[in-house]
This record gives sequence, C-alpha cells and structure tokens, in this order.
Amino acid sequence: MRWWRSLDPMIRDAVGAALLIGAAFVPGIAELGLAIGELNLRGTDALGLVLLLVQASALVLRRRWPAVCLAVVGIAFVVHQTLGYPTTVAGLALLVALYSAGAHQDRFRQVVGGAAVGGYALLAVLVHLRGADERVIDYLTFGAVLAGCWGAGAWVRARQAEEARKRRESVGEAITAERGRIARELHDVVTHHVTAMVVQSDTAGFLIGPDPERAGASVTAVSRSGREALTELRRLLGVLESGEADLEPASGRLADLADRMRRAGQPVDFVEEGGPGPDGGLGLAIHRVVQEGLTNAVKHARGRPTRVRVRHGSDGTEVEVITAGSLRGEVRPGRGLTGMRERVKVFGGTFDAGGGPDGDFTVRAFLPIGSPS
Repeated sequence: MRWWRSLDPMIRDAVGAALLIGAAFVPGIAELGLAIGELNLRGTDALGLVLLLVQASALVLRRRWPAVCLAVVGIAFVVHQTLGYPTTVAGLALLVALYSAGAHQDRFRQVVGGAAVGGYALLAVLVHLRGADERVIDYLTFGAVLAGCWGAGAWVRARQAEEARKRRESVGEAITAERGRIARELHDVVTHHVTAMVVQSDTAGFLIGPDPERAGASVTAVSRSGREALTELRRLLGVLESGEADLEPASGRLADLADRMRRAGQPVDFVEEGGPGPDGGLGLAIHRVVQEGLTNAVKHARGRPTRVRVRHGSDGTEVEVITAGSLRGEVRPGRGLTGMRERVKVFGGTFDAGGGPDGDFTVRAFLPIGSPS
C-alpha cells in the first residue's frame, strides 16, 4: 500500500469521507451510528441529509485543520441529535474528529479541548430538555467515550513526538561522530605531512652550506610532502562535498610512511608480516595508527631510532611503534593519541601508549578482524 501512503493526506481523507457517506445509505449499516438520547422525533428529510453529509464531508479537513473539522462535525452532530433525527453511521465522524484533534492540533489545544467539553455539555442539556430519558451515568459514559477518542489521539501524538526526538538525537549523534571522524582524518593528514615538511626544511637549512646536494634532496622531500598533503586534503574535501564515506588513504602502503620519515631524517626500522593486510575502514585505521605513531616520533623524539612492527594474523592486526629513549616526564594524551584510541575502539580493538622502564615510548594497538565499524 505504498502508493496509498504516497497520496496527499486530504485525498486519503476524502476517500474515507466518501466511504462513510456511502455507508450511510446501505441498509443494515446506516443505522449503526453514534447517538445520545435517541429522541427519534422526525424522519430523515432534506435537512437531515444535509447534516449527514456535513458530518462525513468535514473529515477531509481532519489533518490539515483539525480544529475546524471538529467544530463543523460537532455542530452538525449537535443539531442532528437535538432535532431528533434517526441514528446514522455518519455520526461516527465525531469520534474521528475528536481523535484527529487530539493527534494533529498544534496550537490552542487547551482552548479546542475546552470548547469540545462545552459543546458536549450543551448537547446533553439540549437533548435532556427535548425529552431524552438518559440518566446522569449515561451522559458521563458517553462523554468518557468522546474524551477517550481525544486521549487516544493525544497519546499517538506524544509517541510520534518522542520518536521524532529520538530520530533527531540519533541524527545529531551521527553528525557529531562524523565530524569527529573527519577531524581525526584532517589532524592525521595535516600533522603528518606538515611535521615532515618542517623537519625536512630544518635539515635543508643546516645542510645548505656544508652539503648542498643533501640540502637539495631535503627541499625535494618538502615539495613531495606538500603535494601529498594537498592530495589528501583535496580527497577529504571531496568526501565532504559528495557525502561518500570512502576515506581510504591516498598514500597507499604502510612502507611508504616509513620511507617518508626516513627522508625526513628519522631512523625508522619497519617490518610488516602476514601480507598487505585488510582494506576498507579497518585498513584505514591501521594506516592512521602507524602514521600517527611515526608523526609523534618525529615531533617529540627527532633523530631517535623508531621501530615499527605490523603483524597481520588470522584474528586481526597488531601494530607496535617504539621510539627509543623518547619518554620525558609525564605522558599527557593529546589529540593524536586520543584519536588513535578512538579509531581502535570503533573496531573493538585494544590500544595502549606509554613509556617503559628504559625510557622507550611504545604505542601498541590490536584491531580484530570482523569487528563492526
């Protein structure tokens, strides 16, 4: 019934109103309506037919203008009952109008509710004066049914509002998570490449006089790092523009990270065991952990030996980055370490960073295969 739900609500309500009008002329169904007092003072005439049509037709307005719908149906119902016309199934429109007002009325809900209560009190007085033999309990019971229809609509309204609130919160959390993920990507890319560029520039400055050839190589490395940084940033901006979730590293192999750090003057011993490793989001997380570990080594322990071990096993990938003698004082997690920890946590892995008794600073991470991202 997807096609039915795709129709304008007023069209669907118009179909419902037409069916109710049709039912009012079907013997055996026409009399199964809503009534109070059952005066039966007159037979159906032209005015009675108009009141029947008004009650059913007004349901077309029940979602867009629920208060107007309730007012029109209510007035027609009061007149119909007070004049003593026979019970008609079109009277059920009053129940639908009350439910719709409870569910769809946005403004002046208390005013509309109060007017509905007042209208029912007026109806009870009028039919009583016209000779109805209903007892007080009968009026109270009938009123409770009407109030229950309003209450049902109000309950549905509250439930829909709660679901909408949860959806907004879910969307907000997803946006926040995505912003955090992109922020980590930008941090890793910019920090890694810019750090390498700074180190290479400093090296070139020292070597211009004594070793022009090596100085030229350092300047070339700065240019290469700059181009790689621009490539990564353009790719990330493309992800933001397109909305696609592909954040695969443009630089490719893990060994390239070690080579880049060596060109920056950082002695790096790199070993990768067990194949090229996973791809997709898990591969990106592994790449960024190694990248950030090497970046921290260059930033905080320039020139000290750094060992990188990456082992891809059947159960997951283990990453270890050790920088010799680089621990000085208390380790305070910055954006880099926090970002690595969050990356690993997303995949259900474990992460640890800290210094050993010999002063080496070690970053260890394990990312299991098949964990949800």
